[in-house]
Amino acid sequence: MSKAKIDDFRVPYFKDKKDSNGKNGDFALAKYDCGAKPFSAGDKAADRQQLADLGNELDALQDRMHSQTRERVLLVLQGMDTSGKDGTIRAVFHDVDPLGLRIAAFRAPTIDEAAHDFLWRVHRYTPAGGELAVFNRSHYEDVLVPRVMGSLDKDACERRYAHIRHFESLLADSNTTIIKCFLHISKETQRERLQARVDDPTKHWKFDPSDIEARKYWDDYQAAYEDAIAATSTPEAPWYIVPADSKTHRNVMVATILAETMRKLKLEYPPGKQDLTGVVVK
Repeated sequence: MSKAKIDDFRVPYFKDKKDSNGKNGDFALAKYDCGAKPFSAGDKAADRQQLADLGNELDALQDRMHSQTRERVLLVLQGMDTSGKDGTIRAVFHDVDPLGLRIAAFRAPTIDEAAHDFLWRVHRYTPAGGELAVFNRSHYEDVLVPRVMGSLDKDACERRYAHIRHFESLLADSNTTIIKCFLHISKETQRERLQARVDDPTKHWKFDPSDIEARKYWDDYQAAYEDAIAATSTPEAPWYIVPADSKTHRNVMVATILAETMRKLKLEYPPGKQDLTGVVVK
């Protein structure tokens, strides 16, 4: 069993730690090996068993949280195209009762969404009391894509980072535990996964020609992610870097981060009702 600790992959809080260029100089995605498997149990079979055990535990934790309707959890999944956001959700929550589980996927804003502030479309999908919500992409899309495409300048990005920090602080003040995972894949792994979609007719529905165009901006997106992650990894809403070239490892690590975080909430079922003592159902 791996002895890796999730805190080893938690991005530090960079408040007031910027270099002379105004950058969060201590953080770089290149420092993390996309192909590493620090939470692997040894092989794929062992990892699948480990994931199954974690899935059963997550089901029990979520059931307790749903019963008390006080605590809430938000898991944010971000990553480059093909990093496995959909696959992570299918694998990690395979054994979790959908009761109290909310999944929201965010694409390009609709006309109505774009007419509002950039957080409007996201806020309504945040978890209610007792819910575990998973964001497949998120409010971060509205600072990453516009930056890379040139429609958002540096000052506008900084303002959006500040709004995101305040937004996530508001959620935390409402008993929301926030976990943000960046699924970190290599450019070569992305190439292989895109090619697999092209080569297999049953996967053509997953392929979007715009993914090829976006690959041209790989370095720009990496830089945009670095700045966004460093600017918004706070004690109440931390980012974790998840090596994701291995799908099985990716799933185990996300499940581990979520389970360890939810254990700390000390979730329990509500106390029994005294007036039910001695009740016999006939």
